[in-house]
Amino acid sequence: MTTNTKNSPSIGLIGLGAMGLGMASSLRRNGYALNVCDVRFEVAENFALAGGVAFKTPSELAKVSDIIISVVVNAEQTEAILFGDHGAVNELKQQSLFIMCSTVDPNWSALLEKRLNNSGFLYLDAPISGGAAKAAAGQITMMTSGHADAYQKAGNILEAMASNIYKLGDRAGFGSKVKIINQLLAGVHIAVAAEAMALGIREGVDPNALYEVITHSAGNSWMFENRMAHVLQADYTALSAVDIFIKDLGLVLDTARASKFPLPLAATAHQMFMQASAAGYGREDDAAVIKIFPGIKLPDAK
Repeated sequence: MTTNTKNSPSIGLIGLGAMGLGMASSLRRNGYALNVCDVRFEVAENFALAGGVAFKTPSELAKVSDIIISVVVNAEQTEAILFGDHGAVNELKQQSLFIMCSTVDPNWSALLEKRLNNSGFLYLDAPISGGAAKAAAGQITMMTSGHADAYQKAGNILEAMASNIYKLGDRAGFGSKVKIINQLLAGVHIAVAAEAMALGIREGVDPNALYEVITHSAGNSWMFENRMAHVLQADYTALSAVDIFIKDLGLVLDTARASKFPLPLAATAHQMFMQASAAGYGREDDAAVIKIFPGIKLPDAK
């Protein structure tokens, strides 16, 4: 356990969704006094009941925080918490550190580093992976890049949230590049897992038997094992939504397009998620991409 002393930096975390809540809990469990903020103030208040202080706006949180960890959905939300109404940037102290954990365009992340550095602030490009359960256990993966002074300011805080911390470059952007490559694989794996399960169902194979065989065979993947379990349970509660992969695979394709680099599988998977969203499944779990396949009867809820 990390011991938080009066000389330790004051930490603020913005965004108490599935990942952010787990990360905040890990920080608190490791002894850090924590300031929290979420657009749903009642969520922040509820978290603070067991320790920490809830704030209504990023600017209020920034006044009392040396380090801010942002765990929001995308670049647009990150811009809002920094530069929008009641944004943090006007209240940040000089040499404060902003740790950005969202999946974003790498070029945007590199530009944000310059904007913050020019105003006297530090920045760490630090997208995350692992899911809500690993976030709660302090076992996520962080793909980080940034200047040495940003890492120095962070100290042991990253280790309080993550079991795998990769330092991928001495400036922002490289962490985000590795994250979108991870998302390319994740999105393609989910899409092809759905395709395989759909074919099995169409061919009359018992879906539970198919799942049992594939998860013990060479064709298995973590995404097949995890997401097709959702299909078997008919549970499409969004832990990671279809629309998230429209965003993330869109970032993948935008990056490759700028380099004139072909990504045929990523492009196909992106279209599959687009089709699922257009059919009304955008806010369902990303396993709902299986619902685009015609002529099959998916398992009912148990």
